[in-house]
Amino acid sequence: MARRVILLLLSLCVAGAICAQDTAYAADSDVYIVQPGDSLWKISRKYQVGLWEVIQANPQIKNPNLIYPGDRVTVPLLTAEKQWEAQVVKLVNQERAKHGLRPLTANWELARVARIKSQDMRDRRYFSHQSPTYGSPFEMIRAFGISFVAAGENIAAGQTSPQAVMNSWMNSPGHRQNILNATFTEIGVGYAKGGAYGHYWTQMFIRR
Repeated sequence: MARRVILLLLSLCVAGAICAQDTAYAADSDVYIVQPGDSLWKISRKYQVGLWEVIQANPQIKNPNLIYPGDRVTVPLLTAEKQWEAQVVKLVNQERAKHGLRPLTANWELARVARIKSQDMRDRRYFSHQSPTYGSPFEMIRAFGISFVAAGENIAAGQTSPQAVMNSWMNSPGHRQNILNATFTEIGVGYAKGGAYGHYWTQMFIRR
């Protein structure tokens, strides 16, 4: 398994036996009624989703800077993906606990970046730490406004469940080193379904 060192290890894994074409999950959504003092940014923070995703889900709002009490705002929730992502975070912390390490804090903003990376790999038909859209993981994390002093990334493709992808990562020295790295304090997990491998996974780790 090739490893690349920039700040910390980046690792990738492909489950080559599972490469079925599939379609992406449809995003679940909620309808929020705007209250006095609200903005789309405040609503995105309340739901822990990206502002751009909220704007895209509401083409009826011509000026995103102008919303009014009583307006109805559709908020994409991505419930199915988030459930699997949360399971991976839980499994990561279980593995860390076995080795006497402190749990990683789930960072929803970092998870959003990881999810976009998984979607980008699926949609742009590549499998690499270097994204043709966003550059390196470190460049991508910074581009989304997240600061860090150390970072790492694991990616995987083809595994059909949180447990399967964790098994693959824990059986690979590079992935395992990131998961059990005592330096990291926060994690974001992003999952995307569909594309050539059927399932795309990204873990991003940071220490601020």
